[in-house]
Amino acid sequence: MAKDKGLPKGIYKRGEVYWIRYAGLDGKIVYESSKQGDKTGTKIKDAEALLHDRKADIGRGKQPEIKKKIPNYTFKELSVEYLHWAKRQRSFKKKETLINQLVTIFGAYPLRSFNSRLLEQYQTERMEKSNKQVKYRVGNKPGTINRHVAAIKHMFTKACEWEMVEEEALKRVRKVKLLEENNSRLRFLSKTECQALIKACDAHLRPIVICALNTGMRKGEILGLKWDNVDLVHGFILLQITKNGERREVPINNTLMAILQDLFRGTSERPRRIDIPYVFYDTRTEDRYNNVQKSFNTAMKRAGIKDFRFHDLRHTFASHLVMAGVDITTVKELLGHKTLTMTLRYAHLAPSHKAKAVNILDNTLNETSTIQKLYNQR
Repeated sequence: MAKDKGLPKGIYKRGEVYWIRYAGLDGKIVYESSKQGDKTGTKIKDAEALLHDRKADIGRGKQPEIKKKIPNYTFKELSVEYLHWAKRQRSFKKKETLINQLVTIFGAYPLRSFNSRLLEQYQTERMEKSNKQVKYRVGNKPGTINRHVAAIKHMFTKACEWEMVEEEALKRVRKVKLLEENNSRLRFLSKTECQALIKACDAHLRPIVICALNTGMRKGEILGLKWDNVDLVHGFILLQITKNGERREVPINNTLMAILQDLFRGTSERPRRIDIPYVFYDTRTEDRYNNVQKSFNTAMKRAGIKDFRFHDLRHTFASHLVMAGVDITTVKELLGHKTLTMTLRYAHLAPSHKAKAVNILDNTLNETSTIQKLYNQR
């Protein structure tokens, strides 16, 4: 840094502001603004006084506390930094879509203007079934709104870490409570509905749906599946990174094996592309599918199925296993649940199977030769 001629040692100018520089307790050079302009020609005295105070603190063994003046950044400016940071994450595409939605609403808002009242009003307006005063879609479910608010909270956490907003603003945003969600939803297809859905799928979607129905894998796990993680010889799929952070082996049954072998060999209509690592890929982009929601909705409409999401294919997989008599612990392992709590939601699906379980006792404890004899010996 060039020395400013005519200025005392340790003082220099940036534009119209005087700055000071000195060595901290650790020996590192500290640069600090005196926050004073030079309109009258006398403000240099303030920089000199500040430098004197800092050196005095260092001499007493005290590291000066410097409060940096943070510019009044907007939410849109924060979103640019946040998305740049999030690029390394597997969920980037989803986050990008969500953040861009938030930018259309809060883009011009200064970060310092965010508070609990603003976000609570946002929650209320999105919950309302009809509100022509707002410019975004209304009638959302609590889960959708919670994901938006949670994203804003995390963005402010990073903003505070990146010194884009003061900690007071972060505290205000963190005060907002998430809405209560109903996580008890358990929609699954009957065997007839499964067959109807598969028949209604377009050619590119059919193997994806069959994979979901026969493995219980999540949509992201299926769309991101690579051939390197498929073992057709030993009959399993290895998921290296799952939602709960643990790797999981998914067995391949005969139905799915036939589908995967066809895809691996390739057909005249869909030849195998060695240069594309993904099992399911878009022939138009020659890359993995980011989403198949549009074609999935079309298939459901053709099949006459209502109130059903792609994730419910996972519920269908688990539900039919339980109804077939598979124990809950095995279902838990197949789904990759970290605890048994999530899997227990399927336990109530088949009371008839529970009845069959207790009927086993008819042939053991309740045999006349055992129970009746004991009764007669009273």
